[in-house]
Amino acid sequence: MTNPAPVLLRPDGSNLRVLVVDDEQMLTDLLSMALRMEGWEVRTAGSGFEALQSARDFEPDAMVLDIMMPDLDGMSVLQRLRQAGDDVPVLFLTAKDAVSDRVAGLTAGGDDYVTKPFSLEEVVARLRGLMRRAGTAHAAGAEPILRVGDLTLNEDSHEVERAGTEIELTATEFELLRYLMRNQRRVVSKAQILDRVWNYDFGGRSSVVELYISYLRKKIDAGLEPLIHTVRGVGYMIKAPQ
Repeated sequence: MTNPAPVLLRPDGSNLRVLVVDDEQMLTDLLSMALRMEGWEVRTAGSGFEALQSARDFEPDAMVLDIMMPDLDGMSVLQRLRQAGDDVPVLFLTAKDAVSDRVAGLTAGGDDYVTKPFSLEEVVARLRGLMRRAGTAHAAGAEPILRVGDLTLNEDSHEVERAGTEIELTATEFELLRYLMRNQRRVVSKAQILDRVWNYDFGGRSSVVELYISYLRKKIDAGLEPLIHTVRGVGYMIKAPQ
């Protein structure tokens, strides 16, 4: 069974704050509920102008921002925030899924991008990732070291070692290995890996997972007893040698 993710806190020990902006109240209610269950302090806004006011009053650590809104769109909200010197991490949320829209959102100063429909778990995971990358939060009582046999992964420093030898991984290889190690001795499917490791949809192509698993094996298992195992027809699992 996967261990629950540790609660992330501000450096002063208080709860992280997130501002959720969308003109669909049902959606903001669902996101608010999911984020409060994760320990976040949540405020919502239903329009672009309301979002700007809330950002000033609430001073959030992160913002979930819908692009398509009736008064002031998400791009304009973000532009005004950045012009005012507010560098709050922003996760764009929108029904638009064209590559050009994603590029435009990130170029405008957004930090990540989720398209509707989405899973609440995915939004929560993306926000946690934003907070870690921004250095805004720390995990309450969390041990940053993951271990499988003689393999260690430090979630804070991104250092990976096996049998005392440091292993250089790309950002994607690191996220894939972390996901496997967080689920050690549990089989994860290609679909689960695509959903949790890759930021954007690859059209469901499982070949990208196979490719990165092969990259990891060359770096992690080369010349040593294998840790990464294929469960034919199901997925992959990482486990220590018996």
